[in-house]
Amino acid sequence: MISDVMAEAKEKMQKAVEVAKDDFATVRTGRANPALFQKVLVDYYGTPTPLGQLASMVNQEARTLVITPFDKSALKEIEKAIVSAPNLGANVGNDGSIIRATLPELTEDRRKEFVKIVRDKAEQSRVALRNIRRKAKDDLDALKEVGEDEIARAEKELESITKSHVEAIDEALKRKEAELLEV
Repeated sequence: MISDVMAEAKEKMQKAVEVAKDDFATVRTGRANPALFQKVLVDYYGTPTPLGQLASMVNQEARTLVITPFDKSALKEIEKAIVSAPNLGANVGNDGSIIRATLPELTEDRRKEFVKIVRDKAEQSRVALRNIRRKAKDDLDALKEVGEDEIARAEKELESITKSHVEAIDEALKRKEAELLEV
């Protein structure tokens, strides 16, 4: 019983850390990276679809990404979605079959703004971890056929698991901040 609750909490916390790292990857650092464009939603036949499902993306140069749509009829919609995507500011051009997205140089103010965005994403992830911990603690408290000592031990273990996952998010945040502030 306790081990099931702990295993579920551990798994959910690990997924929360992975989501945080994925979110960090969507914040640009001055280099064109396909991960920046993965979550851009394109209106594809009336359905918001992630760009990663509609096109292949390849780095051509440090700040230029070449986007090749799988369906050429979606070219205009992809271009429109990239132009309107927040936090990208990409200059977009297409030649009828591919799209070239060039990211502008980052100013120091823009870098600091991105650091704030990343810190906010990290805080949201920490809140998610605390919510997972709270649910696991409630599940442990709901166990009637287990002794109080075992529940207390499990709660201590839950705290240490939570702490290690929060530290993983903080470490990823530190790396991303250093990457953003690097000129």
